[in-house]
Amino acid sequence: MATVVAKIGVRREKGWLYYLDKRGNVSRARMARGGGRKPKGKPQMVAKAGVKREDGFLYFIDKLGNVARVKMARAGGRRKTARRKTARRRTARRKTARKKAARRKTARRKTARRKPARRKAARRRTARKKTARRKTARRKKA
Repeated sequence: MATVVAKIGVRREKGWLYYLDKRGNVSRARMARGGGRKPKGKPQMVAKAGVKREDGFLYFIDKLGNVARVKMARAGGRRKTARRKTARRRTARRKTARKKAARRKTARRKTARRKPARRKAARRRTARKKTARRKTARRKKA
């Protein structure tokens, strides 16, 4: 599966992320959550590998600490042609399939109104209470 590009044999320490930098050397940086410490400082170069990268390959540091590469699991050329075909189909479908949707009117909610008979009964009750209060007040005075 993976082919070793450069045999380096880097010893890993806990809390560090090891990677291949832009220049093709093995570098390490503090992990944000690894080893229980906060990341401090800049990335450090661990070993000079001088690996020149090729397009279509993924480069990584394997378990033994060597630089290895694997062919990327994506077909760039095939995807572009497939996208073009689907784009053409979409434009053809849009011209025939588009129709204006009829607008729906939102139904208005009716406010709950009390019936006049209930209103009158409520008024009578309050009037009776008032008269009863007046009578009790008069009795206390006398």
